[in-house]
Amino acid sequence: MNEEDLIQQAQQGDIVAFNRLVVQYQELVFNVAYRIMGDPAEAEDVAQETFITAYKSLRSFRGGSFKSWLIRVATNRCYDELRRRKRRPQTSLDAITDENESFAFLRSPGEGPEAHRQRVELALMIERCLKGLPDDQRIVTVLGDVEGYDYQQIAEITSVSLGTVKSRLSRARAKLRDCLQEIGGELLPSAYRLESTGT
Repeated sequence: MNEEDLIQQAQQGDIVAFNRLVVQYQELVFNVAYRIMGDPAEAEDVAQETFITAYKSLRSFRGGSFKSWLIRVATNRCYDELRRRKRRPQTSLDAITDENESFAFLRSPGEGPEAHRQRVELALMIERCLKGLPDDQRIVTVLGDVEGYDYQQIAEITSVSLGTVKSRLSRARAKLRDCLQEIGGELLPSAYRLESTGT
């Protein structure tokens, strides 16, 4: 059964069809929430709330990309939770393990112990720098640079203009480069290293 059929059946109240959609997208939703929230327990809560909200509002889905619609729901839930916790201190970073698929793009098959250590350290640096971004910049960075959405898709998911997305992403990338350069040094990929200006 294809996704469109599953969505139609779920819209008619078929919980089995909806559960098949959940299974298909639960890892993606969790990873997006984890990158934005920075805490696995909070990401699990957001993911659960995302699917509850999605089920309740599924009849409002009018076609197009279900994946983008679902990520929009998840992003809105993240915004809600970030607003709630504004006055609470940030939790410390949890170690990134091989079981966590986030930042899987940093992996390379057959890496040795030293390469593995450097990859984990780089991922932790990226995590730390991501957490230092303002919420709106962190969200567009996660959607664009981690999940691979284009500017237009990010604009639709976050309900802001294309120009705002580009501006936020540009500022976020500059801040990430500065942060990574400050704490990272030689571990950084060449794209993030500051070249000598000769001044």
